Amino acid sequence: MMIELKTQSDMDRIHENGIIIRTLFDELESWMEPGMSTWDVNQFCENYITQRGAFPSCKGFEGYPAGTCISINEQVIHGIPHKDKIIKLGDIVSIDIVVDKKGNYFADSTRTFVMGDIPEKTALLVNTTRECLDLGIRAAEKPGARMNDISSAVFEHANAQHFGVVRDFCGHGVGFGIHEDPNVPNFVSPYASNMKLREGMVLAIEPMINMGTHKIKVLRDGWTVLTADRKPSAHFEHTIGITKNGLEILTI
Repeated sequence: MMIELKTQSDMDRIHENGIIIRTLFDELESWMEPGMSTWDVNQFCENYITQRGAFPSCKGFEGYPAGTCISINEQVIHGIPHKDKIIKLGDIVSIDIVVDKKGNYFADSTRTFVMGDIPEKTALLVNTTRECLDLGIRAAEKPGARMNDISSAVFEHANAQHFGVVRDFCGHGVGFGIHEDPNVPNFVSPYASNMKLREGMVLAIEPMINMGTHKIKVLRDGWTVLTADRKPSAHFEHTIGITKNGLEILTI
């Protein structure tokens, strides 16, 4: 494992890209609506990012074909935008975006959007997942925090609602690349390193919480991840930096 620590200047540059994602998400809250295709949404996002002199970093990453990952309902992560995939009233739509400038200083964030009225349990899933992210960040803020503090905070809150916490994918280091060491699990594993968080770390904390089982299935496209029982999944993510003055959220 090699963890690449960042300076405050590095984090400031990452934060510049994080602000692009946050403002884009805020725009999507009012712009996106049922009847649009996920490809329409992807194009809006790519244009928004490039118009600000940045790059939608998912595009081309390990062969991924689009600038965003757009996952609807039972899709957990890595949903590929498509002209035939139409967003419907009552859907929940998770949009995962990474932004960089000139191949450096990557920021990574995800937000789950609600398309109109949704069932009460689905609303609870979305709210719980957002709360899991908040609790994970708070756990990382504590003096002497370790990785398991984040993992435990996320898992315990989701588990209290009897939701499944995805184990096959997790958060990660980010900043100089899209995926870096270390992993940031959403559950406490006896095999994971319970390292102490230290100044210079930049991490993507990203709870992926399922209404039912934690188990997942990857489609033949090699990207799209579904819940094994086809029940809905929600996903929220922020990039954070550990500085000498405490924790900074770099995607707000």
